[in-house]
Amino acid sequence: MRLAILRNFVCWALVILVPVWSMGQALPESGGAILHTEGGVWVNGYEAHDSSAVFPGDLIETKPGSTANLNLDGSTVLLAPESVGKYQSDVLELDHGVVSVVTMKSFKVRVNCIRVVPVLNEWTKYVVADLNGSVQVTAQQKDVNVEHENRGKPSAQNEASQHASVHEGEQKSYDETEVCGAASPPVSPANGISPKWIAAGAGGAGLVICLLIHCFGGSGGGGNKPPMSSSSP
Repeated sequence: MRLAILRNFVCWALVILVPVWSMGQALPESGGAILHTEGGVWVNGYEAHDSSAVFPGDLIETKPGSTANLNLDGSTVLLAPESVGKYQSDVLELDHGVVSVVTMKSFKVRVNCIRVVPVLNEWTKYVVADLNGSVQVTAQQKDVNVEHENRGKPSAQNEASQHASVHEGEQKSYDETEVCGAASPPVSPANGISPKWIAAGAGGAGLVICLLIHCFGGSGGGGNKPPMSSSSP
């Protein structure tokens, strides 16, 4: 019963939060985006209203039961409940939580020193989760590359390990501490982020990822494009 309710909630959010191109709403200049929410989302420590403009450097936090939908040129980014991330013009710096990306302009997600990058400037769907010290990357449509900074002594072995691919339909996990070193304290402008999201562990991460994948559709095919403006270059 709970799984069905959560699935319906996330799917409902994806249907209601229509991309701004379909409504003819202009995007902010200087790399900005439009944030859609129905409450329970904070930007830089203040509660955001629907159709709010966000700009590079803004910190977004979703409360329990609330999602945030970012619309920008060529990309749509969904933050699941209890997620924290900093928006940049072409990347979301995820502090913790789950984010799903649909992009045709190589919009990236960064978790600590790990960066997820679409391989092609074509319609790409992927999910990134940072929960319980594990970074999970799911490629739903097209491939993505997973890159990380080399923080040790350069060698042929670790140079090669800096780049890995997650192919369409695959999911791979990375130990954040092993790859990047000790984690930094969580970032939260509102001082109210619930710790239960982090403590939920791998089971909770799998549930949310499953819900997001279910609502965005299967990983195969690629013939159905996301509902974005055909006028995007």
